[in-house]
Amino acid sequence: MPAHTDQSPTDLDFTPLRALPQRDAIEIVDQTRLPQDLVLVRIVSIADAAAAIRSMQVRGAPLIGTCAAYGLALALRVDASDAALAAAHALLLATRPTAVNLRWALDRCLQVVVPLPASARADAAWREADAIATEDAALNLAIGLHGLHLIERLAQQGRPVQILTHCNAGALATSGLGTATAPIYLAHRAGIAVHVWVSETRPRLQGARLTTWELRANGVPHTLIVDDAGAALMRQRRVDIVLVGADRVAANGDVCNKIGTYAKALAAADNGVPFYAAVPSPTIDWTLADGDGIPIEERDASEVLRIGGGQAIAPTATPVANPAFDVTPARLLSGLITEAGICRPDRLRDLFVA
Repeated sequence: MPAHTDQSPTDLDFTPLRALPQRDAIEIVDQTRLPQDLVLVRIVSIADAAAAIRSMQVRGAPLIGTCAAYGLALALRVDASDAALAAAHALLLATRPTAVNLRWALDRCLQVVVPLPASARADAAWREADAIATEDAALNLAIGLHGLHLIERLAQQGRPVQILTHCNAGALATSGLGTATAPIYLAHRAGIAVHVWVSETRPRLQGARLTTWELRANGVPHTLIVDDAGAALMRQRRVDIVLVGADRVAANGDVCNKIGTYAKALAAADNGVPFYAAVPSPTIDWTLADGDGIPIEERDASEVLRIGGGQAIAPTATPVANPAFDVTPARLLSGLITEAGICRPDRLRDLFVA
């Protein structure tokens, strides 16, 4: 059951997912309740983990993968047979189709536990989930350090660096500093003046609900804008750089991210604004030649018809298309910020494949 806490964001020793030492549960921040309530939910079974991912209590490509890994470990504590392992893998894999980190984390755990006797599988899966979470935090930091150099160069103009972001690619989406937010946090901590334009991110408002909550907690200056205001700001020369995250990146550098990213990339290209995606290597899908093969999740019509599931903004019977993601072609990107460095999208393979 949800557990309420009276902690404020600034008081929180923050992690959106915490593995409990008894290895019988994890604790998550219910991201559907932010920013109004900071609610912790205990996940004690694979069914709980699958429901949390599907309902977006847990969200963000890296964190989805981590939660799924722990969900697999919880399943193996109950039944570690080959049949149960296959069923658990399939159940978790089906929760959300677009973020490749989900499949990557589950397959990584599978490779570890399959050769083991059933009695050893649950503990091994839990250790692997721990490793995935630890490595994710390290990837975030490396991305942040590389992206920090971009902000440092822009800061030489002698005024606050104006950064536009879309959706939430922050600490709430990962086990660390976030991907797109990591350079921002490191710059702020280094005393570099930054200001973030936060795109609201319809229809689930992850920018408005989550990114502003994070930035406020960390004392980073920011301003919330409606989604389509980003293009106008770029035309007015009020944006120095666009930083976004990614849910899946094809081998050619095409980036799949929250719906609305493509439109911002087009506006950035038209106005000469640098546009970068922060991409940890587990988000790269080397099996896809380009972004046309990325499955795009279609979510429920109620997200569009009602604000936060409440007030109706259109007649109930209105037909709705609700794609959760879009694909930004590599040609529109200035570069990809990875843990191994910054590269042009067409040089991604050179960076990671010997």
